[in-house]
Amino acid sequence: MNINIQSPHFTLTPEFHNFVVDKVERFTNYFSNIVSCDVILKIINITADNNKVCEIRLAVPGNDLFTQHQSTTFEEAVTSAVKILEKQIQKRKEKLNHE
Repeated sequence: MNINIQSPHFTLTPEFHNFVVDKVERFTNYFSNIVSCDVILKIINITADNNKVCEIRLAVPGNDLFTQHQSTTFEEAVTSAVKILEKQIQKRKEKLNHE
């Protein structure tokens, strides 16, 4: 799986980059047909507390899976977005198994 992490307007630390990669690599435990994963981390409103956004798009056969989560920290946003996508992957696998 190819992992692409973008963070416009700021630079990721190597530790946080590894944190994101570790979280995203768990998707391969659930679904082996993932082609690529695009993660976009951005800050939307500098004055608000709840301004960190994580968008994740998984390129899989058929329609891509996508989620976006907003939180007070990037760690929370990434963790929540990963949990949401894990549920989407499980639903996709169930649908494929029933066909």
